Amino acid sequence: MSIRVHTSSAITPSADKYIMSDALRNAVEVAIALEQPLLLTGEPGTGKTRLAFKVAAELARLDGDLKFSSEPLIFNTKTTSTARDLFYTYDALAHFQAANISKKGADTAEFIELQALGRAIALTNPASGQGQAFRAGLGDEARSSVVLIDEIDKAPRDFPNDILAEIERYEFQIKEQDNFTVERAHGQRVVVIMTSNSEKNLPDAFLRRCVFYHIPFPEQDQLLAIAKTQLGDATSYTDDVLQMLIAKFGQVRQQAIRKPPATAELIAWLRILEMRDIMDKAADEQSKFLRDHLSVLVKTKEDLEAVSGIF
Repeated sequence: MSIRVHTSSAITPSADKYIMSDALRNAVEVAIALEQPLLLTGEPGTGKTRLAFKVAAELARLDGDLKFSSEPLIFNTKTTSTARDLFYTYDALAHFQAANISKKGADTAEFIELQALGRAIALTNPASGQGQAFRAGLGDEARSSVVLIDEIDKAPRDFPNDILAEIERYEFQIKEQDNFTVERAHGQRVVVIMTSNSEKNLPDAFLRRCVFYHIPFPEQDQLLAIAKTQLGDATSYTDDVLQMLIAKFGQVRQQAIRKPPATAELIAWLRILEMRDIMDKAADEQSKFLRDHLSVLVKTKEDLEAVSGIF
């Protein structure tokens, strides 16, 4: 299954303005074709998380038998996350309290709520288990989905290994419902995109089941294209001013010691400079103006001292 880029107001702004390189597009298409998760690494702010929105929007626009949701289902990994949290949560305390109040017991399904990957699997076969094993408004039509598992390297080391079987077969069991099995319907798809900031190594057994792509930091011409796309046609910037600012940004990245700014910070910096009318500043005022807005790019005293001579 390939992804072809279309520009349309129907795509959410974050998806519409995301620029996908040919290499990244190829990695996405390989992961979809092999039905394997796509594992993304790269500096914070290089667009790892936003890729899932782009892929979901593009798949939703494709003509075919599969109907994809236009936005991804998101799981934000925490240091306390367990494998079950990716599929469903069970509110045992609320169940206990409800049982005590009613004196008749309470339906366990009312206290089981599907989470990102569990919901994506259930959406492929919405009639299965709904109301019987869990509470969920899945609708009547089977849907395929993109699932974003964000910052998977934050999870305990056992987390990736504990989801190996489920992520290969796209099925899971609900222990509290006598191991009721929820499985992907034949012919439907679940596209999984995982991000990692490489804070710790992921297990080899897990990596073998993934398609891997590292998003490199963009070159200056790519940054210019990204900036133009993000700022939109209504921007007051000229190409010369944008190139000058991106060159200054590159110098900041080179000289920063602790945290070089990323693409997201560049866009925020360009936006605040435009909002405060940098284009109306005289040439001899611009250096001070840029220094006054360094707080958008530089986040530590050490880096501030390191880059102060640039402006």
